[in-house]
Amino acid sequence: QVQLVESGGGLVQAGGSLRLSCAASGRTFSRYAMGWFRQAPGKEREFVATISWSGGKTVYGDSVKGRFTISRDNAKNTVYLQMNSLKPEDTAVYYCAAAGVPEIVVRTTQCDYWGQGTQVTVSS
Repeated sequence: QVQLVESGGGLVQAGGSLRLSCAASGRTFSRYAMGWFRQAPGKEREFVATISWSGGKTVYGDSVKGRFTISRDNAKNTVYLQMNSLKPEDTAVYYCAAAGVPEIVVRTTQCDYWGQGTQVTVSS
């Protein structure tokens, strides 16, 4: 079992930056692929970014490429999402997720564990 807790969300002006954190506890964290997903009201949960257990491979959703950066610190059992040049369309609840089998996670169905989510609101 893995428990995930997100933090760092809030209200930010368009063009600004936020850094989200996801703290993991429970089963060994370092061998889990990690990902960030987001969900806006009335929309399906969508892929944002993922990172392999070693940190050597990262993949980003098309809408955030060049603006967001995912990273992890296995010694701290924490994964981060640095969000720059934020746009109003980035407004959503952001969820941290973990998977014990795949190298990376780009689909919600691949994820074994989910955090509670943190709200990000970008004003125009």
